Amino acid sequence: MPQLNPNPWLFIMTMSWLTFSLIIQPKLLSFTPTNSPSEKSLMNTKTPSWPWPWT
Repeated sequence: MPQLNPNPWLFIMTMSWLTFSLIIQPKLLSFTPTNSPSEKSLMNTKTPSWPWPWT
């Protein structure tokens, strides 16, 4: 069963993981988000109860 042979796939997976973690990820993390999250005030809104006709 050739799919159980880890020889070519282990190297490909390791190299792609290293490429992502060492090259691509720091470049992506250096970008600043354009819409930074704003501080929302915590408002507790009480929703009115539903007027069920059969109660």
